[in-house]
Amino acid sequence: MALSRQSLKVNDALMPELPEVETVRRGLQPVMEGERIVKAEARRKDLRFPFQKDFVARLTGQTVTSLGRRAKYLMADLASGDVLLMHLGMSGSFRVITDEDTKTPGKFHHPRAEDRAHDHVVFHMSSGAAIVFNDPRRFGYMKIIARRALDDEPLLSGLGPEPLGNEFDAAMLAGSCANKKTSLKAALLDQRVVAGLGNIYVCEALFRSHLSPRRLAATLATKKAGPTDHAKRLVDAIHAVLNQAIEAGGSSLRDHRQTSGELGYFQHSFQVYDREGENCQTDGCSGIVKRFTQNGRSTFWCPKCQK
Repeated sequence: MALSRQSLKVNDALMPELPEVETVRRGLQPVMEGERIVKAEARRKDLRFPFQKDFVARLTGQTVTSLGRRAKYLMADLASGDVLLMHLGMSGSFRVITDEDTKTPGKFHHPRAEDRAHDHVVFHMSSGAAIVFNDPRRFGYMKIIARRALDDEPLLSGLGPEPLGNEFDAAMLAGSCANKKTSLKAALLDQRVVAGLGNIYVCEALFRSHLSPRRLAATLATKKAGPTDHAKRLVDAIHAVLNQAIEAGGSSLRDHRQTSGELGYFQHSFQVYDREGENCQTDGCSGIVKRFTQNGRSTFWCPKCQK
Protein backbone atom coordinates (compact mmCIF):
# COMPACT_ATOMS: atom_id res chain seq x y z
CA MET A 1 0.00 0.00 0.00
CA ALA A 2 1.32 3.43 -0.92
CA LEU A 3 1.48 5.91 1.94
CA SER A 4 -0.23 9.21 1.19
CA ARG A 5 -1.73 12.12 3.09
CA GLN A 6 -5.22 10.76 2.49
CA SER A 7 -4.32 7.39 4.01
CA LEU A 8 -3.02 8.94 7.22
CA LYS A 9 -6.27 10.24 8.68
CA VAL A 10 -6.25 9.08 12.29
CA ASN A 11 -6.56 11.15 15.44
CA ASP A 12 -3.42 13.28 15.30
CA ALA A 13 -4.19 14.46 18.83
CA LEU A 14 -2.96 11.04 20.00
CA MET A 15 0.33 11.31 18.14
CA PRO A 16 3.64 12.45 19.64
CA GLU A 17 4.37 16.06 18.74
CA LEU A 18 7.60 17.73 17.67
CA PRO A 19 9.28 17.80 21.13
CA GLU A 20 8.67 14.10 21.68
CA VAL A 21 10.04 13.18 18.24
CA GLU A 22 13.05 15.48 18.69
CA THR A 23 13.74 13.89 22.07
CA VAL A 24 13.75 10.45 20.43
CA ARG A 25 16.05 11.71 17.66
CA ARG A 26 18.57 13.01 20.18
CA GLY A 27 18.48 9.70 22.02
CA LEU A 28 19.10 7.69 18.86
CA GLN A 29 21.67 9.97 17.24
CA PRO A 30 24.74 8.79 19.24
CA VAL A 31 24.06 5.11 18.48
CA MET A 32 22.94 5.48 14.85
CA GLU A 33 25.00 8.18 13.16
CA GLY A 34 28.19 6.84 11.64
CA GLU A 35 27.23 3.24 12.42
CA ARG A 36 26.44 0.45 9.97
CA ILE A 37 23.23 -1.58 10.09
CA VAL A 38 24.75 -5.06 10.23
CA LYS A 39 21.34 -6.70 10.31
CA ALA A 40 17.78 -5.41 10.06
CA GLU A 41 14.78 -7.37 11.28
CA ALA A 42 11.12 -6.80 10.40
CA ARG A 43 9.34 -9.26 12.65
CA ARG A 44 5.98 -8.87 10.94
CA LYS A 45 4.86 -7.95 7.43
CA ASP A 46 3.35 -4.63 8.39
CA LEU A 47 2.86 -1.94 10.98
CA ARG A 48 0.25 0.58 10.03
CA PHE A 49 1.09 -0.17 6.42
CA PRO A 50 2.93 -3.11 4.83
CA PHE A 51 6.71 -2.92 4.77
CA GLN A 52 8.23 -2.57 1.32
CA LYS A 53 9.25 -5.97 -0.07
CA ASP A 54 12.92 -4.93 -0.17
CA PHE A 55 12.79 -3.11 3.20
CA VAL A 56 15.32 -5.36 4.98
CA ALA A 57 17.59 -5.72 1.94
CA ARG A 58 17.88 -1.94 1.42
CA LEU A 59 18.88 -1.41 5.06
CA THR A 60 21.28 -4.30 5.61
CA GLY A 61 24.92 -3.23 5.38
CA GLN A 62 24.12 0.47 5.08
CA THR A 63 25.84 3.15 7.16
CA VAL A 64 23.63 5.81 8.71
CA THR A 65 25.33 9.04 7.69
CA SER A 66 22.97 11.33 9.61
CA LEU A 67 19.77 11.23 11.64
CA GLY A 68 17.43 14.18 11.23
CA ARG A 69 13.84 15.17 11.83
CA ARG A 70 11.24 16.75 9.58
CA ALA A 71 8.06 17.76 11.40
CA LYS A 72 7.03 14.58 13.26
CA TYR A 73 9.16 12.24 11.12
CA LEU A 74 12.58 10.79 11.91
CA MET A 75 14.81 10.61 8.84
CA ALA A 76 17.92 8.42 8.68
CA ASP A 77 20.18 9.18 5.71
CA LEU A 78 21.92 6.07 4.39
CA ALA A 79 25.19 5.81 2.49
CA SER A 80 23.28 4.25 -0.42
CA GLY A 81 21.42 7.51 -1.07
CA ASP A 82 18.23 6.21 0.49
CA VAL A 83 16.44 7.77 3.45
CA LEU A 84 14.64 5.73 6.09
CA LEU A 85 11.50 7.65 7.09
CA MET A 86 10.09 6.68 10.51
CA HIS A 87 6.89 7.77 12.25
CA LEU A 88 6.12 6.81 15.85
CA GLY A 89 2.36 6.66 15.40
CA MET A 90 0.28 6.61 18.59
CA SER A 91 2.37 4.27 20.72
CA GLY A 92 5.66 3.65 18.91
CA SER A 93 8.95 4.00 20.77
CA PHE A 94 12.59 3.04 20.40
CA ARG A 95 14.74 1.21 22.91
CA VAL A 96 18.54 1.04 22.72
CA ILE A 97 20.23 -2.10 24.04
CA THR A 98 23.99 -2.30 24.62
CA ASP A 99 26.19 -4.64 26.62
CA GLU A 100 27.13 -1.82 28.97
CA ASP A 101 23.66 -0.38 29.46
CA THR A 102 22.27 -2.11 32.51
CA LYS A 103 21.09 0.94 34.44
CA THR A 104 17.71 0.88 36.11
CA PRO A 105 15.26 3.15 34.29
CA GLY A 106 14.52 6.45 36.01
CA LYS A 107 11.43 7.48 37.92
CA PHE A 108 9.51 8.19 34.72
CA HIS A 109 9.98 4.65 33.43
CA HIS A 110 6.98 3.28 31.56
CA PRO A 111 6.17 -0.38 32.38
CA ARG A 112 5.35 -1.05 28.70
CA ALA A 113 9.10 -0.95 27.96
CA GLU A 114 9.25 -4.56 29.17
CA ASP A 115 6.57 -5.81 26.75
CA ARG A 116 8.70 -7.59 24.14
CA ALA A 117 5.70 -8.97 22.24
CA HIS A 118 5.45 -5.62 20.45
CA ASP A 119 9.12 -5.38 19.40
CA HIS A 120 8.43 -5.28 15.67
CA VAL A 121 11.62 -3.87 14.09
CA VAL A 122 15.24 -4.30 15.23
CA PHE A 123 18.38 -2.67 13.84
CA HIS A 124 21.62 -4.43 14.85
CA MET A 125 24.35 -1.80 14.59
CA SER A 126 28.08 -2.24 13.95
CA SER A 127 28.78 -0.81 17.41
CA GLY A 128 27.08 -3.82 18.97
CA ALA A 129 24.00 -1.84 19.96
CA ALA A 130 20.52 -3.05 19.06
CA ILE A 131 17.84 -0.46 18.31
CA VAL A 132 14.37 -1.84 18.89
CA PHE A 133 11.11 -0.30 17.67
CA ASN A 134 8.19 -1.25 19.93
CA ASP A 135 4.63 -0.39 18.89
CA PRO A 136 1.65 -2.00 20.68
CA ARG A 137 -1.01 -0.29 18.57
CA ARG A 138 0.94 -0.56 15.31
CA PHE A 139 0.08 2.94 14.08
CA GLY A 140 3.73 3.72 13.44
CA TYR A 141 5.29 3.13 10.05
CA MET A 142 8.60 3.08 8.21
CA LYS A 143 9.32 3.73 4.56
CA ILE A 144 12.53 3.86 2.52
CA ILE A 145 12.70 6.69 0.00
CA ALA A 146 15.46 7.61 -2.44
CA ARG A 147 16.82 11.00 -1.36
CA ARG A 148 16.47 12.31 -4.91
CA ALA A 149 12.74 11.56 -4.68
CA LEU A 150 12.08 13.31 -1.35
CA ASP A 151 10.72 16.46 -2.97
CA ASP A 152 8.00 14.39 -4.60
CA GLU A 153 7.17 12.30 -1.53
CA PRO A 154 3.50 12.93 -0.61
CA LEU A 155 4.21 12.61 3.11
CA LEU A 156 6.70 15.48 3.02
CA SER A 157 6.03 17.67 0.00
CA GLY A 158 3.32 19.87 1.50
CA LEU A 159 4.88 20.47 4.91
CA GLY A 160 5.38 24.03 6.10
CA PRO A 161 8.46 25.47 7.81
CA GLU A 162 9.99 23.99 10.95
CA PRO A 163 8.88 26.08 13.94
CA LEU A 164 12.40 26.03 15.38
CA GLY A 165 14.08 26.69 12.03
CA ASN A 166 15.64 29.99 11.03
CA GLU A 167 13.03 30.70 8.37
CA PHE A 168 10.09 30.55 10.75
CA ASP A 169 9.44 34.02 12.11
CA ALA A 170 6.57 36.44 12.63
CA ALA A 171 6.70 37.66 9.03
CA MET A 172 6.43 34.14 7.61
CA LEU A 173 3.59 33.19 9.97
CA ALA A 174 1.70 36.39 9.18
CA GLY A 175 2.10 35.81 5.46
CA SER A 176 0.76 32.27 5.78
CA CYS A 177 -2.25 33.41 7.83
CA ALA A 178 -3.16 36.52 5.85
CA ASN A 179 -6.76 36.36 4.63
CA LYS A 180 -7.37 32.99 6.31
CA LYS A 181 -10.96 32.52 7.48
CA THR A 182 -10.09 29.75 9.95
CA SER A 183 -9.46 30.07 13.66
CA LEU A 184 -5.95 30.75 14.88
CA LYS A 185 -5.74 27.33 16.49
CA ALA A 186 -6.83 25.56 13.31
CA ALA A 187 -4.21 27.47 11.32
CA LEU A 188 -1.42 26.48 13.71
CA LEU A 189 -2.45 22.82 13.51
CA ASP A 190 -2.33 22.95 9.71
CA GLN A 191 0.97 21.25 8.84
CA ARG A 192 1.16 23.34 5.67
CA VAL A 193 1.38 26.51 7.79
CA VAL A 194 3.92 25.22 10.29
CA ALA A 195 5.21 21.65 10.56
CA GLY A 196 5.26 19.56 13.71
CA LEU A 197 2.92 21.46 16.01
CA GLY A 198 0.09 19.52 17.64
CA ASN A 199 -2.77 20.11 20.02
CA ILE A 200 -0.82 20.25 23.28
CA TYR A 201 1.80 22.79 22.28
CA VAL A 202 -0.60 24.95 20.29
CA CYS A 203 -2.79 25.29 23.41
CA GLU A 204 0.26 26.15 25.50
CA ALA A 205 1.68 28.67 23.01
CA LEU A 206 -1.66 30.44 22.59
CA PHE A 207 -1.99 30.72 26.36
CA ARG A 208 1.52 32.12 26.77
CA SER A 209 0.90 34.69 24.06
CA HIS A 210 -2.54 35.56 25.54
CA LEU A 211 -4.29 34.91 22.23
CA SER A 212 -7.67 33.26 21.95
CA PRO A 213 -7.81 29.95 20.05
CA ARG A 214 -11.03 31.30 18.50
CA ARG A 215 -9.32 34.42 17.11
CA LEU A 216 -9.27 34.62 13.32
CA ALA A 217 -5.89 33.57 11.94
CA ALA A 218 -5.94 36.56 9.60
CA THR A 219 -5.55 38.92 12.57
CA LEU A 220 -1.86 37.97 12.72
CA ALA A 221 -1.32 39.99 9.54
CA THR A 222 -1.68 43.66 8.72
CA LYS A 223 -3.54 44.80 5.60
CA LYS A 224 -0.23 44.54 3.74
CA ALA A 225 0.33 41.00 5.09
CA GLY A 226 3.01 42.13 7.50
CA PRO A 227 3.26 40.74 11.04
CA THR A 228 1.23 42.28 13.84
CA ASP A 229 2.39 42.37 17.45
CA HIS A 230 0.17 39.31 17.97
CA ALA A 231 2.24 37.37 15.43
CA LYS A 232 5.52 38.36 17.06
CA ARG A 233 4.25 37.40 20.50
CA LEU A 234 2.96 34.07 19.24
CA VAL A 235 6.19 33.09 17.48
CA ASP A 236 8.16 33.87 20.64
CA ALA A 237 5.76 31.71 22.64
CA ILE A 238 6.03 28.81 20.16
CA HIS A 239 9.82 28.93 20.36
CA ALA A 240 9.79 29.06 24.15
CA VAL A 241 7.31 26.24 24.74
CA LEU A 242 8.93 23.87 22.21
CA ASN A 243 12.44 24.44 23.55
CA GLN A 244 11.26 23.98 27.13
CA ALA A 245 9.42 20.78 26.21
CA ILE A 246 12.45 19.34 24.41
CA GLU A 247 14.65 20.01 27.42
CA ALA A 248 12.07 18.24 29.59
CA GLY A 249 12.07 15.17 27.32
CA GLY A 250 8.62 15.85 25.90
CA SER A 251 5.24 15.16 27.48
CA SER A 252 4.04 11.73 28.59
CA LEU A 253 0.27 11.91 28.70
CA ARG A 254 -0.18 8.70 26.77
CA ASP A 255 2.60 6.53 25.39
CA HIS A 256 5.61 8.73 24.80
CA ARG A 257 8.82 7.35 26.22
CA GLN A 258 12.43 8.37 25.69
CA THR A 259 14.95 5.90 24.28
CA SER A 260 16.29 5.42 27.82
CA GLY A 261 12.92 4.07 28.92
CA GLU A 262 12.10 7.21 30.88
CA LEU A 263 8.98 9.27 30.40
CA GLY A 264 9.14 12.91 29.45
CA TYR A 265 7.92 15.26 32.13
CA PHE A 266 6.90 18.51 30.43
CA GLN A 267 3.30 17.68 31.39
CA HIS A 268 4.25 18.89 34.87
CA SER A 269 4.89 22.32 33.32
CA PHE A 270 1.59 22.65 31.49
CA GLN A 271 0.06 26.03 32.20
CA VAL A 272 -3.29 25.40 30.54
CA TYR A 273 -3.48 22.03 28.77
CA ASP A 274 -5.51 19.45 30.72
CA ARG A 275 -6.08 21.98 33.54
CA GLU A 276 -9.82 22.50 33.13
CA GLY A 277 -11.37 24.12 36.19
CA GLU A 278 -8.07 25.32 37.64
CA ASN A 279 -7.11 28.93 38.30
CA CYS A 280 -5.37 30.72 35.45
CA GLN A 281 -1.60 30.93 36.04
CA THR A 282 -1.24 34.39 34.50
CA ASP A 283 -0.18 36.90 37.14
CA GLY A 284 -3.11 39.10 38.14
CA CYS A 285 -5.70 37.07 36.21
CA SER A 286 -8.68 35.74 38.15
CA GLY A 287 -9.90 33.54 35.28
CA ILE A 288 -10.60 29.81 35.31
CA VAL A 289 -9.24 27.45 32.65
CA LYS A 290 -12.01 26.22 30.38
CA ARG A 291 -12.21 23.42 27.85
CA PHE A 292 -14.22 23.26 24.65
CA THR A 293 -14.14 21.10 21.54
CA GLN A 294 -12.64 22.76 18.50
CA ASN A 295 -12.19 20.94 15.18
CA GLY A 296 -12.74 17.66 17.00
CA ARG A 297 -10.07 18.30 19.64
CA SER A 298 -10.09 19.54 23.20
CA THR A 299 -8.99 23.16 23.52
CA PHE A 300 -7.89 24.49 26.91
CA TRP A 301 -7.77 28.24 27.46
CA CYS A 302 -8.48 31.12 29.81
CA PRO A 303 -11.36 33.17 28.36
CA LYS A 304 -10.43 36.12 30.58
CA CYS A 305 -6.83 36.76 29.52
CA GLN A 306 -6.72 35.15 26.06
CA LYS A 307 -8.26 37.61 23.61
